Amino acid sequence: MTEQTVPTNAERPVKPAIFRGWRRLCPNCGSGPMFKSYLSVRDTCPVCSEELFHHRADDGPAYITILIAGHLLAPLMLIAFEAFRPDPIVLSLVFILFFVTLALFLLPRIKGGLIALQWAKRMHGFGTERSHAPAE
Repeated sequence: MTEQTVPTNAERPVKPAIFRGWRRLCPNCGSGPMFKSYLSVRDTCPVCSEELFHHRADDGPAYITILIAGHLLAPLMLIAFEAFRPDPIVLSLVFILFFVTLALFLLPRIKGGLIALQWAKRMHGFGTERSHAPAE
């Protein structure tokens, strides 16, 4: 049997796919886990066999995570400093801990959402479906 690439133009819903990716699930079925470890994406979904190796989520999730965490914690750091006037080393250590915790929480979720967006928009090879056809 040989694989034959069949392009399809059917719409894929973007919002449900991103929500599934945020939950670190397959953007197609929403049941299978997208990751095999903390940030390693599976080649295929174990439930629906959707190919996930096409993704191109290189540095984007890290940049978005830093952007979100920085924009959330910078004003909080200013407010905490003005309200409580803690020792600068204490303030730094507390907010470094908050930043690392928030970044570790957000990073796989943002990566899942970005991969799901690529899947929904049929980017980077997600736009074709494979079918098995007999060899001629």
